[in-house]
Amino acid sequence: MTIQQEVDFQRIAKAIHFLQENFKIQPTLGQIASHVYMSEAHFQRMFTAWAGTSPKKFLQYVSINHAKSLLKESTIVETTFQLGLSSSSRLHELFINIEGMTPAEYKNEGANLIILYDYYESLFGTMLIASTPKGVCHIAYADDQTQALVSLQQRFPKATYFQQGNGMHDSALKALNPQNKDIRQVKLHLKGTDFQLKVWEALLKIPMGNLSTYGAIASQIGNPKASRAVGTAIGSNPIAYLIPCHRVIQNSGMFGGYRWDPMRKTAMIGWESFHTAV
Repeated sequence: MTIQQEVDFQRIAKAIHFLQENFKIQPTLGQIASHVYMSEAHFQRMFTAWAGTSPKKFLQYVSINHAKSLLKESTIVETTFQLGLSSSSRLHELFINIEGMTPAEYKNEGANLIILYDYYESLFGTMLIASTPKGVCHIAYADDQTQALVSLQQRFPKATYFQQGNGMHDSALKALNPQNKDIRQVKLHLKGTDFQLKVWEALLKIPMGNLSTYGAIASQIGNPKASRAVGTAIGSNPIAYLIPCHRVIQNSGMFGGYRWDPMRKTAMIGWESFHTAV
């Protein structure tokens, strides 16, 4: 992502936050543009190019009422998946393959692991993608590239790191573009407990444009009383967007937190909802 693209996304996220905070007074396009220090015409062009719709129309797709309607629809989607019928969730799951690290790999903090990483552009901001020889081990939004690298190194403090891309990164990038039809299989090599891996695998079943809840995920993995533990596992998801933890919200319809910025989660949900509805 170019510096300008990154700046534009940050302005879009700021505008979405302003719209949500002031939806009762219905701010004008000029007021929204002024809030992000842009002319009305320039802001309208930038937002529409990114979202595919106007700022006011976009607001409908990040409302609590819209979220609640998606949660109602999600029960049908989950039933369809459990019955083994064709669905976008099944297709997505087939393209994303998770391999958990062995007990030795999990405990030795990355000793003897060579991790390649680099920074890439995406629809929702700059990302850091990292991989071991077995698969992609980390994808994170990198508003601060230095801090993003530090967070990766904290997960595997004894690993050896090289800033270098590879074919695994390329496959992940294709899958990270929600409009890309040429998706290759992405192999993930993840450090997580058995419970965490089970939760992350369940997240793969939530199709783009749909939402689920912590309770629904707990029920799906056969542990309906584990909503809180599910929330903790979702919060520690090391693979941004491809393991779609951003599609899990509260029962109330509130979007809740997101480790890579709640406004980014809102932007994702709104963008996906609009583009699957049109």
